[in-house]
Amino acid sequence: MNKYLIATVSATTLAGVAFGQAADMPPTANPGECFARVLIPETTQVVTEQVIDREASFEINVIPAAYETVTEQRLVKEGTTVFKTIPAVYDTVTEVIEVEPAREEKIVVPAQYETYTEQVLIREAYTTWKPGAGLFGRGDAGVIPASGVAANGDAVATGELLCMVEVPAQYDTVTRTRLISPERTDIQIIPAVTKTVEKQVVVTPPQVVEETIPAEYETVTLQQLVTPAYEERIEIPATYKTVEKRVVTGGGGLEWREVLCDTNTTSAKISEIQTALTAAGYTVPADGEFGPATLNAMESYQRANGLPVGYLTVSTVESLGVSPF
Repeated sequence: MNKYLIATVSATTLAGVAFGQAADMPPTANPGECFARVLIPETTQVVTEQVIDREASFEINVIPAAYETVTEQRLVKEGTTVFKTIPAVYDTVTEVIEVEPAREEKIVVPAQYETYTEQVLIREAYTTWKPGAGLFGRGDAGVIPASGVAANGDAVATGELLCMVEVPAQYDTVTRTRLISPERTDIQIIPAVTKTVEKQVVVTPPQVVEETIPAEYETVTLQQLVTPAYEERIEIPATYKTVEKRVVTGGGGLEWREVLCDTNTTSAKISEIQTALTAAGYTVPADGEFGPATLNAMESYQRANGLPVGYLTVSTVESLGVSPF
């Protein structure tokens, strides 16, 4: 069997004998049951608590003065009265004026003549004998009878030919002047002589008026105090935060608990417990010996499951699903 477990139980038994039966003895037990004082793990729970994060305080806040912008009219120049001369208003008009009046004037109209041509008789017409140019008559031409008389009784040409001709009158063309209209005197109306002139005429006569010059103002912008500066006390309340803390609700002491030891267990039971530890994830050899490896595996299992740590208690065995006896 486990020498660690046996030594512990023996020491506890001796201590009980040394101090007497009345000094914190195990509960009433049946024969074959073993008990040991084991450390019961503390049971805890997480509770929340409001704690002060920052103490209440105050601060002084300076409120600056408040101003508003206003505008006002400021006199720059007083109003005055002046007298102002308004000059006359003229207009330019156009006017026709007479320079010379109309008059009558005698005009001598000279005589009018015309030039014409005229035939003037120089010699009157007359008749005279002129030698003829040829002879035309009866009988054989060129045969002149000796008697000078032809057989028919007509005279026969003697070889001289004279013709009575009329010489026409002779005229000469002369140029003459003749009076068409005699000289006369006419009355001629000479119209008046005028000219166009421009002149200025008064439309509005000059006048003096009274003029009021209003006062002059300027607009100025001013800052006007509305509220003076002052101090304001601002209370800053305490702030809290929620913290979690673990509170022990039980355990944390030594209590008598039923355990397995050399007196009430066998190697086969230890081997069964080792197999159960391996199945629970805490691998140990199932050799029936409760050595250091089995002790470490048991304590790890006990811590993980909130069981008393250090002894092979009946509650640990039952937790592993193994019958303790």
